[in-house]
Amino acid sequence: MPCPGRASGVSAINTVQGLMSVDCEGVPYPAIGQEKLTTYGGVSGNAVRPIALKAVSAIARALPGFAIMGIGGIDSADTALQFLECGATVLQIGSAVQNQDFTLIEDYEVGLKTLLYLKSIDSLRGWSGQSPPTPTHQKGKPLATIRDENGKVLPHFGKFKKKREELLLAAKLQDPLSGQEPERQGPDHWNLPERPVPSVRAVVGSALPRIGDYKGLDKEQQVVAVINDDMCINCGKCYMTCNDSGYQAIQLDPETHIPHVTDDCTGCNLCVSVCPIIDCISMVRKQIPHIIKRGVLASQHVAVQ
Repeated sequence: MPCPGRASGVSAINTVQGLMSVDCEGVPYPAIGQEKLTTYGGVSGNAVRPIALKAVSAIARALPGFAIMGIGGIDSADTALQFLECGATVLQIGSAVQNQDFTLIEDYEVGLKTLLYLKSIDSLRGWSGQSPPTPTHQKGKPLATIRDENGKVLPHFGKFKKKREELLLAAKLQDPLSGQEPERQGPDHWNLPERPVPSVRAVVGSALPRIGDYKGLDKEQQVVAVINDDMCINCGKCYMTCNDSGYQAIQLDPETHIPHVTDDCTGCNLCVSVCPIIDCISMVRKQIPHIIKRGVLASQHVAVQ
């Protein structure tokens, strides 16, 4: 029981005050009355989820065992599980219901049960929720790595695409069965629990040991980006963002135009954030000393008077 005069729980978070938009004539939305006036309103839904997760986890870390109602951007079973793992003991869903209807609550319940069930199967440890690991593919289609006579990976566009098709055709003519799909697994191979399925209470706060202050991070474990040549669609997003907002650590092959990460990479993760292909870019442990090249030598710094 809570002490007299003290709360027995907390809700986090409420909507965040915001101004939705202003058109090109300077009229805000929503415009009320003939004067077209407006005021600040509450922003909710997916936009506030990062703020909500931070608030829930911060409260749970400061007050272990305290009852927390997690609110803010819960629109799936996966996001519901995120709030539970950050320390919420009960969840509130508003915007998602307003966007659709109350029947989605049943979907979230079934989805949450599924996510908990998957945690009991060791063979699915590499999965992200209900999503299996991303296979190497090109625009959703499975593929094989094909290299030219110089050992370079052949891209999937222009003259290189035609060359790939010729080499693939030659390989299939030599081995007609190479492209067949594997046999489907029967009931004997279905994934069954290998340990007790965790309860909701068991996952509450499970992420908290990994959440802390910046000073608690190990700065010796630096990472760098690696681009999967086969999955790259040659959109140039990683090159552009690194060139204008990073450390110019991505170069394009002058012949194939495939991007490659140089030793100047600082592991900022910006390229991963903008890449449209999931898991095309991965972050791996850095193998060389972590020396950031900022483009200006120490001797070139000019003191401001």
